[in-house]
Amino acid sequence: MISFIGAGPGDPDLITVKGQKRLAEADVVIYAGSLVNPAVLHVCRPEAEIHNSASMTLEAVLDVMERAVGEGKKVARVHTGDPSIYGAIREQMDALDDMGIPYEVIPGVSSFLAAAASLRKEFTLPDVSQTVIITRLAGRTPVPEKESLAGLAQHKASLCIFLSTHLLDQVTADLIAGGYPEDTPAAVVYKASWPDEKAVQGTLRDIAGKVAEAGISRTAMIMVGQFLEGPYQRSLLYHPEFAHGYREAERGSGE
Repeated sequence: MISFIGAGPGDPDLITVKGQKRLAEADVVIYAGSLVNPAVLHVCRPEAEIHNSASMTLEAVLDVMERAVGEGKKVARVHTGDPSIYGAIREQMDALDDMGIPYEVIPGVSSFLAAAASLRKEFTLPDVSQTVIITRLAGRTPVPEKESLAGLAQHKASLCIFLSTHLLDQVTADLIAGGYPEDTPAAVVYKASWPDEKAVQGTLRDIAGKVAEAGISRTAMIMVGQFLEGPYQRSLLYHPEFAHGYREAERGSGE
């Protein structure tokens, strides 16, 4: 059996209980060493065979999986954050399907969630935004034209941009060109939940300069939107005048 595991954003305590259990049971571990905190591996058995996929091709990873399963061993394939987001997991699962090898996927805490926790912010505020967009700037991996930052900016949603901090000048220029005002709040969180986490806040006008001064260029999450600061309406969920299936409205509470 292959277990794809989301290791979380960095803090080894943020892997799920189920993911940690599978990792502790594994005979063979393949982890994305370029991003996964090695401290996550502290639960591995001393005799476990461990591979760092940062220096491996897809074919090499699949060879290790196929051999291990053929020997009756349990395999943990460890991805950073949640494997469904920029994890290149689909191509592995399709190959395993073709080989008739069973697998499971155990979700993890994504870095965009850890970044919001670091800043103590909520993405979905009433009258501000009820939509979260997860995207990236085009690099060696292209982005469909319909998903350009300038196009996405028109929605004014809470925006989380992965893998693009080294191109922050272009990110801000594209968002402003797409309709975001220059004074729109922006933040960059470097290595959210790691011991050396660092957060920078500003606006689209000045965030690139502030991030450059902080020496941040990689391994960071860009967040943009009015959810970062400014007024918002109180949620109806806990409003005394709002009734739902678990609570009746309080009479006269608004007087």
